[in-house]
Amino acid sequence: MLLRCIDIEKSFGDLSILKGVSLEIRRGEKIGLVGSNGAGKSTLANIIFGEMAADAGTILRYDQDIRVGYLRQAAAYSLNTLNAVLAERSESFLETASQMGLNQVARWDEERFQALSGGEKTKLALAQVWTSRPDLLILDEPTNHMDIHGVEWLAEEMKKYQGAALIISHDRWFLDQAVTRIYELEWGKAKEYPGNYSFYRQEKQRQFASQLHRYHTEQKEQRQIEVEITRLKQWSAKAHREAGKTDEHLKEYGRKKAKLRDQQIKSRIKMLERKKSEGTKRPREESRPQFEFEAAGKRGRRIIEATGLSKSYGQKTLFTNSDFFIQRGEKLGLIGPNGCGKTTLIRIILNQETQDRGELWLSPSLKPGCLSQDITDIDTEKNALEIMGVSQKDEVTQVRTMLANMGFDAAMVAKPAAKLSLGERTRLKLAAMIIQQNDLLILDEPTNHLDLHSREMLEETLLDYDGTIIIASHDRYLLERVCDKLLVFADGTITKLAYGFKEYKRKTEETVTGTGLKTKAETDKENLLVIETRMAWIVNELGKYTPEEEQYFELDQEFQKLVQKKRELSQ
Repeated sequence: MLLRCIDIEKSFGDLSILKGVSLEIRRGEKIGLVGSNGAGKSTLANIIFGEMAADAGTILRYDQDIRVGYLRQAAAYSLNTLNAVLAERSESFLETASQMGLNQVARWDEERFQALSGGEKTKLALAQVWTSRPDLLILDEPTNHMDIHGVEWLAEEMKKYQGAALIISHDRWFLDQAVTRIYELEWGKAKEYPGNYSFYRQEKQRQFASQLHRYHTEQKEQRQIEVEITRLKQWSAKAHREAGKTDEHLKEYGRKKAKLRDQQIKSRIKMLERKKSEGTKRPREESRPQFEFEAAGKRGRRIIEATGLSKSYGQKTLFTNSDFFIQRGEKLGLIGPNGCGKTTLIRIILNQETQDRGELWLSPSLKPGCLSQDITDIDTEKNALEIMGVSQKDEVTQVRTMLANMGFDAAMVAKPAAKLSLGERTRLKLAAMIIQQNDLLILDEPTNHLDLHSREMLEETLLDYDGTIIIASHDRYLLERVCDKLLVFADGTITKLAYGFKEYKRKTEETVTGTGLKTKAETDKENLLVIETRMAWIVNELGKYTPEEEQYFELDQEFQKLVQKKRELSQ
């Protein structure tokens, strides 16, 4: 054992965040810490690191000299100066930075440092923490802003890393690769799940379905007891009437019968009260924010066209002589390493920056909306309604309803943005986009800081959206589910591909290995994805039926078979 948290409690004013959280970290193991935005994950990390004091509870360190390395969630926004970075000239630091795609860091000048993308800043901060080789790594959203190469490097290094790690992340692919145990923070408590993210989601769904099944079964039993009590009371009343008759034999018989019925009624009432107090509680539904993007009226087919597009910064060329077009209704993913120019292209499309050469034509009727990856551009002194810019009564009511669907209660709406978590601020920026009714959504790392449930709901919403979407993201699950085409930044140019991310990765691997054959692991992974999708659908369908209905039984049987198949493939 390396470290143990016992009944940790923490409140901020009247808001209780941690309500007796207990967890264990063993030497060398990799643990994922997940939960909704505002659940207290970063708060718990700060308490473990020693930066914040708990209100109650104990942190047991089994070695007082434990070295802890902490990568904070906002590392990309709080990086030190260039001089501070260059002071870290150890071979280990420079090698780590190079492995993540940051070359010749020691030769950087101030212009190169100021031009760093969010992902490059995250990589630098991670390299500084990583090279200290601590006994315990605390990584708070380490893959935010990071490109796919960087995420893959970190996933592989986590497998080789000898120390322990507590990883706060909503990157589902990364959690699947990196951790062997999950703690979920929910309702102020921590619940443990063995395995990676996919197993955690499967097991949580199974436990939810099982508890819901038990709840419905017990509710049916309680209704039967209530019917029996009603029937016994009717019989008891009849027996009491017979006890009031003049015939002594009937009178005595009635008294005995009434007494027996009364005893039976008391027994059933006690049984019912015990079942209600000790029985299975209805499981809480997961908080799932509702996003509802609406596209403006459709006009025209081709909305963006680039011809000979080029852009450089000083001596660094981002892309040159690039040709591509985007048609209405396409969902495109921007793929490329940190610093390749994805955000720059977005800024050119939004007319916030100009290209060096070439032309970029936009349809005059185009109405774009952009979610930037920089969450610091929100006025943190304003509350949600002020940020949304609404004041009319009907507008305020509409926006309040929308915010409630996105997980903002009345207290959160009244808070200044400074008191919201980074994920809550991201949801607020998405809300501002929703009310604009754009026909082009440009999303620059949209899932950064979003919790798992918000990511899943955002994916569903984007799939239903009939406008055009451009997504710059490292989130594989998001890219695979939503994007049907890609803009790939490679070898100094931008190329449009008429297929999605999964096909792109397959073709890339075929090029590297020289083979088009799928490995058993690849086939198993695809089969697992199919099974997990079906299981999620069944859990949703179960809520439509009661346990006594035949459809519920058939779905339950299918779910159990899928669980068994999942276990076999996982093994």
